[in-house]
Amino acid sequence: MIRYTRARPEDAAALAEVSGRAFDDDVHYGAPGPGGPSGYRSDAWQATMMHRADYYAIWDDQRIIGGMIVFAREPRHYELGRIFIEPSYQNQGIGAAALAWLEARYPLAKRWTLGTPRWNLRTQHFYAKMGYVCVGSEGPDGLRYEKVIATPAPGAAAP
Repeated sequence: MIRYTRARPEDAAALAEVSGRAFDDDVHYGAPGPGGPSGYRSDAWQATMMHRADYYAIWDDQRIIGGMIVFAREPRHYELGRIFIEPSYQNQGIGAAALAWLEARYPLAKRWTLGTPRWNLRTQHFYAKMGYVCVGSEGPDGLRYEKVIATPAPGAAAP
């Protein structure tokens, strides 16, 4: 059973280990080599993000298998700063369920944004499948994605 908890300082080492494996595994999907975004293997960086953003740990029955970092950008606009899943747990719907969980956790959100590497066709496909649209470039090697949450018309029946 997959569950989500607010990440705690004592989770930092496990999150750094899983993050390291997840991002290094991208060499199998087009990354120019092992590596990842800033702080991806650092316990200290993980702990710092717990104070700067909403950081969630993704658990299976016994251990941390991933993480998600959410930044509040402006009223009703949130940015998915990072999501990562242990390689052996990928392609099982866990990432899709995690994003759906985040959307439910932030019911007032009207806009979600994120960045992903231009070379990473796998994440681009995943985000498109989840309703994100590429809205432009981000830096020399990145793409910017956005998802606008539709508001039902006044008087419309809820789904």
